[in-house]
Amino acid sequence: VQLQASGGGLVQPGGSLRLSCKASGIMFRFNTLGWYRQAPGKERALVATITSGGTPDYVDSVKGRFLISRDNTKNTVYLQMNSLKPEDTAVYYCNVKIVRDYWGQGTLVTVSS
Repeated sequence: VQLQASGGGLVQPGGSLRLSCKASGIMFRFNTLGWYRQAPGKERALVATITSGGTPDYVDSVKGRFLISRDNTKNTVYLQMNSLKPEDTAVYYCNVKIVRDYWGQGTLVTVSS
């Protein structure tokens, strides 16, 4: 199983970024995918998930600002992040649980003016 995340960068408060995570080695369309983040000095925490049927779920802090989606033809899950705040600064990881957790390599998002 391999997860390759991309799309992070530096953005000003109020800006937007779209993260992508391409998966290989799994039956992608049958799995729930997730995005997590780890801010400096904090533990890794769940941000959003999307089921195999396309049902999304979000933590309260990103509801209405972030949108998780998937393209099963491309084995890719996305995280569209809008109205970014400095507290969204973190390394973002994609995740799939198949017996155990698999993680992408992480992509850094920095929200700063």
